[in-house]
This record gives sequence, structure tokens and C-alpha cells, in this order.
Amino acid sequence: MHSINKIGKHFWYITPIAVTDRPILGMVVGNNKTLMIDAGNSEDHANYFMRETLTGESQYPDIVVLTHWHWDHIFGLSALPNTVAISSTKTKKEMEKLIPYSWSNEAIDERVKEGIEIEFCAKAIKNEYENHRNITIVLPDVTFEKRVEIDLGGVTCIVQHVGGDHAADSVIIYIKEDKILFLADCIYPNMYSRKEHYTIKETVRLLDELELYDADTYIPSHQRPLSKEEFKLEVAKLRTIAKYTASHGNDKQKIMESYEAHVNRELTDDEIVTITYFVNGVL
Repeated sequence: MHSINKIGKHFWYITPIAVTDRPILGMVVGNNKTLMIDAGNSEDHANYFMRETLTGESQYPDIVVLTHWHWDHIFGLSALPNTVAISSTKTKKEMEKLIPYSWSNEAIDERVKEGIEIEFCAKAIKNEYENHRNITIVLPDVTFEKRVEIDLGGVTCIVQHVGGDHAADSVIIYIKEDKILFLADCIYPNMYSRKEHYTIKETVRLLDELELYDADTYIPSHQRPLSKEEFKLEVAKLRTIAKYTASHGNDKQKIMESYEAHVNRELTDDEIVTITYFVNGVL
């Protein structure tokens, strides 16, 4: 089940659901305009969130920002016909590639065989659209290259392209007055590859960009929000494993031994998985 939570004065979000890969969606409510972050993985997803967060005469948000092109963040855009959709130029180009696709089970399975789609997403699409498959790719109305600042009245959203291993078109949204940084999926590994992976150079570059923002709360799309201290621990983990990967290459055992000595305890499952992702990313 979803729940709707509020952080700060202006930000509401809907919790994620793993089985159908529904990510967190955000709603930033200003004095003059309302901005939704991501359109959801279906019209049902988007409509539920809007129904639970928008009141009065506001049936739709004024603006929706798409964080990247992956299906679970864009398929709900057809439910927002009266909303101005904004994305990076790269996101729109990736979305255009989806327009010719059929979304029948057979077509999805064939793309998995061809390596275009991944099994995890194929399964989640089938679960989300179990009873109907009314998927329409709607392209964004406005695109930008690097950064755009949006004044909603009493609250400002800074939207910046940051890229990353997960998706080269990823953008983040900084809700300035509430000191919230909506990360979306940018800190996750690349899933659309033979092996899920992080690369050293891209991870370090991305973390450098994210740490420029003064935030108290960080919102990754598929887990609970992180406090400043929790985010610092995540950054430290990624930077340290990246450093040991640079030293030991694809020698997973040496990386694990070095990291275990660094933290002075047994490794968690999450740390072992992260090390595996970095090893997978070594060329």
C-alpha cells in the first residue's frame, strides 16, 4: 500500500511499491504554482498521487519534471494532459525511441531476448498493467540542457542534469527553501547492461556534483528518504569502494578485504553487492 507523507513546508511524496516498481513521486506546492516530480509508471499511479495531494480546483499540477527516461518515471504522463512537462533534452530523445514499441507480453519478451529490455522491468510492467495495457508515450513540452530554476511562489525548484551510471539523462531537483534534494535514480547502478555496474569515474563525478547542494533530506526514488547523515554515509561507502576498486581492479576479494579493514567489522549484504557492482564496471 502507498502512503502520502510530507517533508518541510512545501513537499509531499508517495511511498514506492517494489512489486510493480512504482517509484516515489513528489509534489512541490508553492503559492502560485504546483510542480510534480516524475509522472509515475502508469496513469493509475499518477492519478492516485494527484487525487491524494491536490485539493480545491487544482485537478492537475501546473508543471511536471521528468527525472529520466525509464518507464516507471514516464508512463503516467498521459494522465496529465493539462500539465506542462519538462525534461532534459537527453530524456526527450530517449523517450522518442520508445514510441514505436508495442507493449504486449510477446513484444516485451522479445525485447528482453534482444537485450533491449531487462527481465526485472518486463516483469514489473506486466504486474502494473495486469488487466490493461493502455500505454501511450507522451513527450515533454519543454526541454533544457543543463539547469533550469523554477519559482513556484515562496519556493524554488532547481532542476539540474547530473547523469550517472544509472541513466545518462538523469536530473535532480533541489527544493531550495525546504533543503530537499530529490535524487530520483541517479545514485543507482546501470541496470541496462550485461551486468549491473558502477564505474569509478562516473560515480566520483556524480558524487562531487551532489555534494554541492546543502540539503537536509535526500530522496532516492525506490527507498525511504535519507537524512543528511545517512546520505553522507552512503557517499562515503561509494567513494571508499570506488577507491579500493581503483587500487585492486576486478579482484573482488582484495576489495572486500580492504573495505572490511576500513570499517573494522563484517561487511553487510548491501556493501558486498555494491562491491560486486564496481567489479562489474571494471573494463
